[in-house]
Amino acid sequence: MSQVCSVCGKKPTAGRNVSHSHRVTNRMFYPNIQRVTVVVDGTKKKKNVCTKCLKAGKVQRG
Repeated sequence: MSQVCSVCGKKPTAGRNVSHSHRVTNRMFYPNIQRVTVVVDGTKKKKNVCTKCLKAGKVQRG
């Protein structure tokens, strides 16, 4: 599944794990993407939407 929100465009970002002894490893931060049925112009479509957009009411669930 695509890890990009179709509403806000949120996508994975890179970061680093830093241990107590300051050893550094690379990691990824993934948005919580859900495949939901939304109403777009009166028709139902399946879209990848992040949970922040769902909670904010930016899409109408179908």
